[in-house]
Parts: sequence; C-alpha cells; structure tokens
Amino acid sequence: MQEKVFQDYYGDDVSHCYGCGRLNEHGLQIKTHWQGDETVTVFEPKPYHCGITGFIYGGLIASLIDCHAMATACAAVYRAQDRAMDTDPPIRFVTASLHVRYVRPTPTGSPLEVRGCIKELKGRKAVITATLSAEGQVCAQAEVIGVQMPPEMATLPRAE
Repeated sequence: MQEKVFQDYYGDDVSHCYGCGRLNEHGLQIKTHWQGDETVTVFEPKPYHCGITGFIYGGLIASLIDCHAMATACAAVYRAQDRAMDTDPPIRFVTASLHVRYVRPTPTGSPLEVRGCIKELKGRKAVITATLSAEGQVCAQAEVIGVQMPPEMATLPRAE
C-alpha cells in the first residue's frame, strides 16, 4: 500500500488549487512526500506545458515550486509539532513571496523533480528552498516564503 502524500490530507475546502488540488480535475495535482529531511514531488509534464518547442514553460516551473513549497511548509509544521497531518486544527500555508532563478532551460520529455528543504520555521512563517531538476540537472532554484493561512480563508466563496 502506497503512503499518502501531503495533499491527500487537505480538506475538500482547500483542495481546488490549480497546482496541488486533488479536486481540480484540470489542475496539476502534484503529490508531495518526505524523503528524509527533504520533500519530493515528481511531475510528468505534458507536451502542452512547453514554452519554446522542446522546453518547459517557465510559469509551470514556478507553479510546481510554489505548490511544492507550501506543501513542504505545511508538513514541516506538523512534523515540528509532532502531529499527524490528519489532526485538527488543520495547518495550511499560502505564498507570501516566490523567487525563482532559472538556471538552465528545462527540457520537455522527461519527469520533473522538485525538492524542498525548510530553511526557517518561525511563528506563522516558513522559508523554503527548492530546486527543480530534469534529467538529473538542476534547472531552477527558488526561495519561497509562506505564511499560515487564516482559517477564514478556507471558507470564502469560490468562483466556479
């Protein structure tokens, strides 16, 4: 039996995100898990995720890193509090800052691997570093700042 990924623990009210929402049938539906002290997401891009023919669109790279980092922040707080991810109150993060540095063009045709590490957890803030790799080569590096989502944000009406 495969272990649950972080996004499996998100309540239905916060599972519609384009990048990580398991309930968004048109979204990326990334799946993030721990690998030691790092978090990992592997994503299989489709041919339509290209920018220039043969290379991945930079916005996809930023989206993958963004959602991966927020999942990392969430899981890290649960881990720091020695809590299971299915315990209340739920912990969710939103992006306060996303800085992506594109190191080299990201080729199409192979899985993309995003790895994240917690740089800082302090109060409601998390700082995550991340890399995105293709074919074993780092193509993007990022630093992402997340803040814990206020509970009322999950209850706001959604656009359909």
